[in-house]
Amino acid sequence: MPRGAFSSGGGDDPTASRDNGTRASSRGGTGSLVALASLSCVLWGSAVPMVRLGYRAFGIGPGDTGSQMLFAGLRFVLAGVCVTVAWCAINRSARLPRRGELRVMASVALFQTFGQYLLYYMGLSRATGVNGSLMQGFGVFAALIMSALVFRLERLTGRKLLGCAIGFAGIMVAGMGEHAVGGTGFRLDGEGLLLLATASASVASSILRRHASEADPVLVCGWQFMMGGAALLAVGLGLGGSLASAGAGGAGILAWLVMVSAVAYGVWSHLLRSHDVSQVAVFEFLIPVFGVLLSLAILGPEGTSVGPHTAVALALISVGIYVVESRPAKVRAQG
Repeated sequence: MPRGAFSSGGGDDPTASRDNGTRASSRGGTGSLVALASLSCVLWGSAVPMVRLGYRAFGIGPGDTGSQMLFAGLRFVLAGVCVTVAWCAINRSARLPRRGELRVMASVALFQTFGQYLLYYMGLSRATGVNGSLMQGFGVFAALIMSALVFRLERLTGRKLLGCAIGFAGIMVAGMGEHAVGGTGFRLDGEGLLLLATASASVASSILRRHASEADPVLVCGWQFMMGGAALLAVGLGLGGSLASAGAGGAGILAWLVMVSAVAYGVWSHLLRSHDVSQVAVFEFLIPVFGVLLSLAILGPEGTSVGPHTAVALALISVGIYVVESRPAKVRAQG
């Protein structure tokens, strides 16, 4: 989910989208803001069901870590190439990263693409699409806590603490549903890994915020995709992974996931350059909403109970994100 310094962490986790509250010039209209922010959230929300659909298409089982890493690595190497080529085309320039940029890229790639998606792809093989989408919402709260308590980049206000408490309550409802109200439960090797993945992404988000002035954000995104993706490919090959022939359907799924990483990032980045950061970030509450709805539409309940507890969990997580990312009316008026 979006928080941090360089517009977006990329991939399915826009948590690196905040810049210490710096105000951007508000050039775009409200209608275009709503439409484009919603488009980004739809794309990010679609990632969970499409990854699980990709597992089916390529014949990847829950215990086939090597093949999961190949699938992830291929996606992010291709996404990195797309972002980098687009940067070169827009700037009418092609150059290799500078030494300072490489240091930032390597650090971000370690936690954002490699660390996050190693855990994410393993966890998502054992979690349902609905639960995976709900766990995505944890990223906003993890990024806030990491930024405030570990990196000391922002303050934990009462409003932010309230939002975190509401969001954590939603995570608990989602995770304890099986025992409390007939839900799907919580698996350490499923939902647990997804929560750890958001924690890894939150470290990358804080690194980006700390080094925002040292590197071009879009160039960092493209190269860290390629570096992290190459590392995932190496792990996949080392573990003996392979991808079954999936024909046009499998290629379409992979192409969609590449587009999610590249296009959603580009749209979100554009919005942050043309609007106040808080105006954009507040839309993050839509990501788990679209994720759950698209998971149900594409994958169905996947043999689990989806009922009132799911709606309650989704509502709490989304409201928590909204509370954390929104600003009081007085602050907006003054800013």
